[in-house]
Amino acid sequence: MTDNAASPAGPLVTGAEIARLAGVTRAAVSNWRRRYDDFPAPAGGAANSPLYALAEVQAWLDEQRKGQEVSPEVELWQAMRAAYGDQMVTGLAQVAGVLTGRREPGLPDGIAARVERITRTRTPLDLVDALTERFADSARRAGSDQVTSERVVRAVCRFAPELPAGATVFDPACGIGALLLSVAAGEGTRYRGQEIDPDGARFTRLRAGLAGRPDVRVAAGDSLRADGWPDLKADLVVCDPPAGVTEWGREELLLDSRWELGTPSKAEGELAWLQHAYAHTKPGGQVIMVMPASVAYRKAGRRIRAELVRRGVVRQVVALPPGTAASHALPVHLWCLRRPESAGGADAGPAVRMVDLTGDRPDGSLEPRPDQVADVPLIELLDDTVDLTPGLHLRARHRDYPGEYAALREELEERIRRLAALLPGLAPGEGPGPLEGASTSVADLARAGLVTYDGAEPVSASDQLDTDYLRGFLRSSVNARRSTSLSGTFRLDGRGSRIPRMGIDEQRRYGSAFRALTEFEEGLRKVDELSRRLAEVARDGLATGALSPEG
Repeated sequence: MTDNAASPAGPLVTGAEIARLAGVTRAAVSNWRRRYDDFPAPAGGAANSPLYALAEVQAWLDEQRKGQEVSPEVELWQAMRAAYGDQMVTGLAQVAGVLTGRREPGLPDGIAARVERITRTRTPLDLVDALTERFADSARRAGSDQVTSERVVRAVCRFAPELPAGATVFDPACGIGALLLSVAAGEGTRYRGQEIDPDGARFTRLRAGLAGRPDVRVAAGDSLRADGWPDLKADLVVCDPPAGVTEWGREELLLDSRWELGTPSKAEGELAWLQHAYAHTKPGGQVIMVMPASVAYRKAGRRIRAELVRRGVVRQVVALPPGTAASHALPVHLWCLRRPESAGGADAGPAVRMVDLTGDRPDGSLEPRPDQVADVPLIELLDDTVDLTPGLHLRARHRDYPGEYAALREELEERIRRLAALLPGLAPGEGPGPLEGASTSVADLARAGLVTYDGAEPVSASDQLDTDYLRGFLRSSVNARRSTSLSGTFRLDGRGSRIPRMGIDEQRRYGSAFRALTEFEEGLRKVDELSRRLAEVARDGLATGALSPEG
């Protein structure tokens, strides 16, 4: 962090680093903060991620007999935090350079001396791996996208295909190499990457060199605007692209040949990265993309998703548990693609496998249960939305169609039986209609205080006027014409409408009939809604095979 170097308290540490110093869990450190009034006060950071002065913490731990001697590695990390602040990737690259035998320009003397002391007892690879782990942990806590989270790496490796000897693995947004260097493959595999941050690219190369891996080569530069591997065709492309970036170069790349599935909109940078990755696969090659869940359903990407489905390119979509990504708690997806062996896509699969791991999985397992997997035919995905959200299709596949159909049918039959009983008994009238005789306008009733309004509807304010009688006549066709504006809007209040003059007993007789008709109309609406739901369940159940015709 940038404020570390200027802190008068010296190097600052997080709660997690205090836990490492004391050899306890993070929860224990949180407990100390609550229980002990003399626990050091924060010397920096934010309210939800405070930083503490290392000297004060060490003194407190010694006084409480909870401390351990600070390791040279911790001292090195704290010195790097103070020297580099937010530019820790630069620090990692410079330290890695020293470990490979090259003195990096700009490397502080104190850090170089600490590195030299540590390497007397530890191998350079052990040290660079330890520093990488600390950086990944700090990036996770800060919600940064600088490094792919360990959980995402594990998920990609779990769903990655087995690769033959001599295969090529490519990551066009490799960061510090967390994902690229974790993919296992056979003998002779070549690893290629590109990273926009030159220090990140250099660190990945140096770390691979310390591990004795000459098979790893990483270019520096913007993959979308300046492809460092234009002729590369890989067996597997893995990528955790930057999310939510709109300035990815659309205007200057409108005619780019990589958009074979459609030109992405400015808001769909993730689909630009997906097509870049797909352009670098050989026939039969595969892609595993880490994608925000919203890419599966956003309207702007519908045409590209449809083309992915239509060509049989997308083979599997996996919804990972919330919290898998480092920077947010929202679920992320893995999109697994495969370039067909032939140009016509004859080897395309008939369905897309949907896997939903977003449910409660306390063991952290990535092995899906049978109820978390569904093979969805391509034709079912090619609707108006082309929604590739696994949970949407899993819910449809694992519905209890027989039970739902039986319950809805029973409810519909019962409502239809009750519906006929709602109709009032009506005898032939003697005519003419009541409105043809003496009548009174609603406006006059309102001025006399006999009518008030409950929301938009009129209500009787007198025991000489029945509300159901009032509303019933207002809804008649004669008054409906008076209550309809030139724009065609019906107003139930109908101040210009008229109602016949009747005694209260006769009003109540009419009001009872009007009330029964209103209940009948409401029953009809519910029957209509229920009928639509029943037909939908029946149709979908027949289409999915969950239901079959009797006989």
